[in-house]
Amino acid sequence: MQDPFGLCGIVLAAGESSRMGTDKALLPWPPSSPNALAPSRHTLLSAAILALEPHTRVVVVVAGKNADALTTIVGACAAYMVRNPDPGRGQFSSLQIGLRAVLDHGCDSAMITPVDCPPLSQSSLALLCAAFQRALLRGLWAVAPENKGKHGHPLLISRELIGELIDAPVTASARDFLHAHLDRIEYVPVPDDLSRAGMNTPEEYAAFAAEAPPSSD
Repeated sequence: MQDPFGLCGIVLAAGESSRMGTDKALLPWPPSSPNALAPSRHTLLSAAILALEPHTRVVVVVAGKNADALTTIVGACAAYMVRNPDPGRGQFSSLQIGLRAVLDHGCDSAMITPVDCPPLSQSSLALLCAAFQRALLRGLWAVAPENKGKHGHPLLISRELIGELIDAPVTASARDFLHAHLDRIEYVPVPDDLSRAGMNTPEEYAAFAAEAPPSSD
């Protein structure tokens, strides 16, 4: 069920994936195990969009130099794309571009995930959205998932925090803002394993593939 508070999904996918050696957004997801009957029909990007879509009014993908390569996937998933003209400035610059798109689409809160963080289960995402709605009514600014002391994505943020992040210098970091406003953030326990959020190398991706059950998807 879509959120009445005007929630917009943001998938940050403008990175150059230099350590992975290939665009992480285009990696098959879930990764195929050696015994899989067929490769996955989805990529990390399409899986992220489709995971956020049931809980948001619209999903925005922030691309960089890879925009042309991602266009087909974004369109097929009925999402929107905005481009960071200089992703070398860092992920915070992509976040700011994505947050401006949130406001352009008439939304007042955001559900944010980097493309290299495997999407949570639908039950966990629903849990986060419900917690976010309650948190807003208590004057909080954000919620994020937590499992066994490990924090992960997506991060759900209010209009107040969106404004703070947009007005910040491009050299800032979202983590610094979260640390500065810990009294405004709630970490919500979820059953999903968050220990491998953020894959950067072929070895990390291969570790997921080794654990994937055989699939005909």
